[in-house]
Amino acid sequence: MHDTVSIKKQNSVSIRDLSLSFGSVKVLENLNLDIRDGEFLVLLGSSGCGKSTLLNCIAGLLEPTEGQIFIKDKNVTWEEPKDRGIGMVFQSYALYPQMTVEKNLSFGLRVAGLPKDEIAKRVSRAAGILQIEPLLKRKPAELSGGQRQRVAIGRALVRDVDVFLFDEPLSNLDAKLRSELRVEIKRLHQSLKNTMIYVTHDQIEALTLADRIAIMKNGVIQQLDDPTTIYNRPRNRFVAGFIGSPSMNFLKGELSEEGGRVVFKTDGTSFSLDGYEASKPLTPGRKVILGVRPEHIKVDGDIQGGEVHDAVVEIEEPMGADNLLWLKHAGHAVTARIGGARRYAVGTKVRVGFDMSMASLFDAETEERI
Repeated sequence: MHDTVSIKKQNSVSIRDLSLSFGSVKVLENLNLDIRDGEFLVLLGSSGCGKSTLLNCIAGLLEPTEGQIFIKDKNVTWEEPKDRGIGMVFQSYALYPQMTVEKNLSFGLRVAGLPKDEIAKRVSRAAGILQIEPLLKRKPAELSGGQRQRVAIGRALVRDVDVFLFDEPLSNLDAKLRSELRVEIKRLHQSLKNTMIYVTHDQIEALTLADRIAIMKNGVIQQLDDPTTIYNRPRNRFVAGFIGSPSMNFLKGELSEEGGRVVFKTDGTSFSLDGYEASKPLTPGRKVILGVRPEHIKVDGDIQGGEVHDAVVEIEEPMGADNLLWLKHAGHAVTARIGGARRYAVGTKVRVGFDMSMASLFDAETEERI
């Protein structure tokens, strides 16, 4: 039996040295995570990274190989799911088809033996918050996908718990419904102020919903930060490439000294690093990767001072509010994001400038941010 670890009061959920293996396969390894009271934390990563496994450990659906889980200062590592004070919303709606919406919402409360008036009060409150009052007498077959997911969220809501767990709840919906329900979930969190832990592989969901994002890869948290920091100051190349659509541009090269200052050099072309805030010394001769997001490559009239380079338009992608230009520049293919009103024909020669204050430099070997 593990010794109980002292947990700070402001944390709603705390994970301590959590590991989980299936046979010889390690899914989670020595993972530590503190989730603050009332925080909306998103676990983000591609399939197989361990995010749903971690959520299922918190929920009590999987037993960790090692480590401990605390919810509201209580060690729940070996507690049953029903005793953890959590409500869970799954990817599949998992509604009882023969029951009305009202019966689906109240089922868990009836099984727990709550008084009828208390059940009615909780169902009414949840239906009001989720705007599903007109649906209470319907059965799941009579509901749209978005309505069913609202009912699934409502079933967690009636439990009146401290922590809500969402396992990719919107992935079965079409793009328009996903967008609408994303707003509903954000509004729900602002209203309830409960702790919410949300698993997704969708970076838009993560960036729009989260107070903080934990980006996972191979069972390890690569970076835990607020969305703005994750987007603008990624800790390593994996995080930089995973967040952002289209992806960050990456140029391989090395640091070189010219005129008494350190520059980035690739394929014979030098780039000034003026404005770049390095977290470690920039030493000439070091092999590095320069990362620049499409919106930080300025084209023609958008350039405001600084270094200017020549490029050629290879592909134009109109996106409505903005356009994407695929450019050939210094032997590299790079993507720039410009205003939607500006159009360029294929083959057009343009001038480009890189906003180095928003760029990222990564060590070529470790791929960690410099």
